[in-house]
Amino acid sequence: MCGRLAVTLPNDAMAQLFAAQPANDLPEVPNYNVCPTTQVHTIRIEGGTRHLSSMRWGFIPRWYEKPNGGPLLINARAETIAEKPAFKTAARERRCLIPASGFYEWTKDSEGGRDPWFIHAHDKAPLAFAGIWQDWQHGEETLRTCAIMTCGANTSMSTIHHRMPVILAQQDWALWLGEQGKGAALLMQAAPEAHLQFYRVDRAVNSNRASGAHLIDAVDA
Repeated sequence: MCGRLAVTLPNDAMAQLFAAQPANDLPEVPNYNVCPTTQVHTIRIEGGTRHLSSMRWGFIPRWYEKPNGGPLLINARAETIAEKPAFKTAARERRCLIPASGFYEWTKDSEGGRDPWFIHAHDKAPLAFAGIWQDWQHGEETLRTCAIMTCGANTSMSTIHHRMPVILAQQDWALWLGEQGKGAALLMQAAPEAHLQFYRVDRAVNSNRASGAHLIDAVDA
């Protein structure tokens, strides 16, 4: 799965990288501890143009009567997305990219303590996760929400967790966003072994209130 992110690329650089028009309400960066239900950066197509904008991380199905009216849907499984009522329409019609500098996963030690790991591109380039989005509305309240696609982990990542986010290569961004016709389903697979690196970080990041660049500093495993 994917339940915590780090985003360090400046907003103007992010807009340039993704060739997207930036909104005025983008989340502040750097943020080394982006948590579910907070706002995340997303790239989506509107009117034939890429837009960099902010969405709530936590997809809300239309039948929820309130944002916490059911399970928190921060991830969507690639293997079943076409069948799930909550996700299947968004998977066809409302796909997005969710950029990050890296993400965290956890293992447990012999006493049950949670040890965090930071995962990033081997060349430290920004990652682009495959995502889906939709607007949720109830009465006068409207929220634009998203979830990150996940797939089975590749061999190296499976030593930490059996799932991982679907990470898209730059040449595949247009296909996922629907700019290059059909075939996006073929992209929902694990990144190549050599694409990612990971290392242990301090347990300080276990708190969703923690902040600061030290959260991604390596510690002895």
